[in-house]
Amino acid sequence: MTAWLKEGGIRLGLGLLWLLHWLPLPVLAAFARGLGRLLYRLAGSRRRVALRNLALCFPDMDEPARQALAREHFQWLTQSLLDRAVLWWAPQARIRRLIQVEGDIELAERLWQTRQQATMWLCPHFVGLDVAGAAILLKQPRPGASIYQAQSHPLMDRLMKRGRLRFGNAEIFPRQDSVKPLLRAIKAGHGFFNLPDMDFGRRDAAFVPFFGVPAATLLAPSRMSRLLGMAVQPVITEILPGGRGWRVRFLTPLKDFPTADAEADTARLNQFIESQIQRMPAQYLWVHKRFKTRPAGSPGLY
Repeated sequence: MTAWLKEGGIRLGLGLLWLLHWLPLPVLAAFARGLGRLLYRLAGSRRRVALRNLALCFPDMDEPARQALAREHFQWLTQSLLDRAVLWWAPQARIRRLIQVEGDIELAERLWQTRQQATMWLCPHFVGLDVAGAAILLKQPRPGASIYQAQSHPLMDRLMKRGRLRFGNAEIFPRQDSVKPLLRAIKAGHGFFNLPDMDFGRRDAAFVPFFGVPAATLLAPSRMSRLLGMAVQPVITEILPGGRGWRVRFLTPLKDFPTADAEADTARLNQFIESQIQRMPAQYLWVHKRFKTRPAGSPGLY
């Protein structure tokens, strides 16, 4: 009975999400602000994770300020979840109008055409992350590739894959599978949409500082870009206030990256992500347990 109710709740929630794609984005944004305030109160475990992350990363910020930042974060996070209704089901023309692109979005195509050099789009976990993928697929000609984390619920898994692939011009590869198909796609000219700042454990990772706290961080961006001779271009997404759409910034490729020192490169990437978080701290994904994996002998932080 409990499983049946849970399944029904998931399907009902996804049905309501589909209905929301008909609403104007400013209406969705206003709804997200109220719902985000409610979720901050109700989602106790995620609220505690966010507050713990903020305490670790901003130790000089007083508790009332961190709580205010966490409340704002829940509003942006909720809006990003509701925005998926638009990204998954709204007409492409509407999505194109809502995405503002800044910077050199044509870099990947130009590098491949002129020197057969592939590009890694480095996309830190700001809450509007899915919009960066949509911008890449809708507004530049180079095909994309990414790694996909399978969802536990089959319907959610199917919807997320369909939503991310609905614009064509892309392939996604399950994280648990061999990396060889991804490498073949990159060698064939696909740009690689890479998320560098999640805690996936100790495997292929190094403990490098993130706001001064040792964080298990994948070495793959440095190692893969060095192996394949890729340019590494950061891509940052910002949700604009008032439902005005989204801004996606294609930044200048990282200079002198990668080097032969993958750990130093990884520390440098964390420093870069910190600088971007300082610009809009409320839109970074603070509900993720970024410091879950600890160095040997260190106590847990959550």
